[in-house]
Amino acid sequence: MFRAEIITVSDKCYKKEKVDKSGIKLEEILVKKNYQIEEYIILPNDKNVIRQKLEYAADTLEVDIIFTIGGTGFHEKDITPEATMAVIDRQAMGIAEAIRAYSMTITKKAMLSRAVSGIRKKSLIINLPGSAKAVVECLEFALPYITYVINILRGNISNYKRN
Repeated sequence: MFRAEIITVSDKCYKKEKVDKSGIKLEEILVKKNYQIEEYIILPNDKNVIRQKLEYAADTLEVDIIFTIGGTGFHEKDITPEATMAVIDRQAMGIAEAIRAYSMTITKKAMLSRAVSGIRKKSLIINLPGSAKAVVECLEFALPYITYVINILRGNISNYKRN
């Protein structure tokens, strides 16, 4: 069983002006796939708050994967990628690129995503879009590969072949 952290970044959801449908959907999907949700939290668009929560999830909770939702667009408040880049030890560009490329087959607006992915210690961090529909599409595509990466980070797979 993998341990996950869900962080939704949205001022409106944080202020309870809007329901976080994306976070609810992500939690639903992960639970069905036997992930243990360590924490599901909604944060405001504040780089330092996001950075601190990412560090806490990776360093203290030592979760296998941290999903962020939202804050990946072009609005001046969209700073989730910057907060993620501030905490990761290594980038995992291929994951973000693959998710973006897959999403482009559904909507050309996927090119507007600034989402990133990376590794902090043994935790994988993946930025997802804010839309519940997009979260579902991204996970349907990427979750099998994400599981593989988590096993590599855990040391369960030491030698792997390209498929």
